[in-house]
Amino acid sequence: MACVTRVVIIGGGPGGYEAALVAAQLGAEVTVVDRDGLGGASVLTDCVPSKTLIATAEVMTAFDSSYEELGIVATSGMPHAGRAARVMGVDLGRVNHRVKGLALAQSHDITTAVTRAGVRVVRGRGRLEPGQAPDGSRRVTVTAADGSTRTLVADGVLVATGGHPREIPDARPDGERILNWTQLYDLDELPEKLIVVGSGVTGAEFAGAYQSLGSEVTLVSSRDRVLPGEDPDAATVLEDVFRRRGMKVMARSRARSAKRTGDRVEVTLADGRVITGTHCLMAVGAIPNTSGAGLEEAGVELTDSGHIRTDGVSRTTAPGVYAAGDCTGVFALASVAAMQGRIAMYHLLGESVTPLNLKTVSANVFTDPEIATVGHTQADVDNGLIDARVVTLPLRRNPRAKMQGIRDGFVKIFCRPGTGIVIGGVVVSPRASELIHPVSIAIDGNLTVERVARAFTVYPSLSGSIAETARQLHGHGL
Repeated sequence: MACVTRVVIIGGGPGGYEAALVAAQLGAEVTVVDRDGLGGASVLTDCVPSKTLIATAEVMTAFDSSYEELGIVATSGMPHAGRAARVMGVDLGRVNHRVKGLALAQSHDITTAVTRAGVRVVRGRGRLEPGQAPDGSRRVTVTAADGSTRTLVADGVLVATGGHPREIPDARPDGERILNWTQLYDLDELPEKLIVVGSGVTGAEFAGAYQSLGSEVTLVSSRDRVLPGEDPDAATVLEDVFRRRGMKVMARSRARSAKRTGDRVEVTLADGRVITGTHCLMAVGAIPNTSGAGLEEAGVELTDSGHIRTDGVSRTTAPGVYAAGDCTGVFALASVAAMQGRIAMYHLLGESVTPLNLKTVSANVFTDPEIATVGHTQADVDNGLIDARVVTLPLRRNPRAKMQGIRDGFVKIFCRPGTGIVIGGVVVSPRASELIHPVSIAIDGNLTVERVARAFTVYPSLSGSIAETARQLHGHGL
């Protein structure tokens, strides 16, 4: 594979720029075709900005939920302890100014790292041309913003074009009152009454964040519960927290349309009910950016949903063409996109590579509390796909949780009967995204619950609950 030296990457998100760095390190001539800025939607309109917004919301929630219990007294013009009025407020304009500033700064840092590695960045929209030359190379046509075109020749192509928000025909975002998640950061004032349509990860995260920031939130879910794709026990905890904090959660309620009426928004449900708010966030999924990219004409097979079919090393059905990220329909996570891109380049350039193993992928829902998962799930156990022992330990028993006023959450670990090898875990807690890592290491290293239980933890610490859950599993006669 030494002859493979020219690599063209269409898309500059995590799958694209991580692949570019690997390919450059391996000595390839790398060109990234990017339209909006390196980092892609993950950095500019999705992961980085949303988690920056949520960081502010976390501070608000942590203070609101525990300041009285922790003995913090409101003074200097703030409401007196015991009054119903809120202690803190938020300037959404300043919050969003910081959000967009950090996103641009992160994109700039990525661009600097990529160009410093010797990667060429070309602005424009990339299209894969059909057919291969006799030497196996492929052509990519780049159309710039001014309409001019140029052709790039590549020995290998990586498609990492990402996705965009799905829309309902009768609920088109206008960027002012009816919004998708890329438009929220242009708001200068906090929505008084926010209707969130969609109870998946994106809907739940923004519903929880805006409730914490001070909006009155109604969450419209077409399913039986919030986060239908997550661990049911974790989803129940989160929905209970949402309701306790004042959110109106409408289960089994499908939105049919949303329209503006002056400075209000009316959302009509399939059963005829009408909900009124000042703003509406449409969070009803995403569509892959695969249309118009010349993929099918070039021999790249797509699924019925428009995603690119790939194998474990990110190959598509077209020779010399790989794909990574949200356009593939594999876990819509920046970490997975980056891994897919790196694996693609290792494989393309002849390096040894291990195929993508989704059972070692850790994921997190950035609500409050957070929900982190890795490995096999409760659904796998309930549906008979895997035989496992399960122990769940409520977080309220943890001494550090008591000290911090944390009552909601748990640690759940799955292990193989007999051997006790850890095969899955769920953590529902503040900073669950940090706490899941020991479970991820255990799964990746085929560690037993005995090994996890033997490892020292700090006392007191939330991570102590992970060791205690492992001890309980080990103590069940494994």
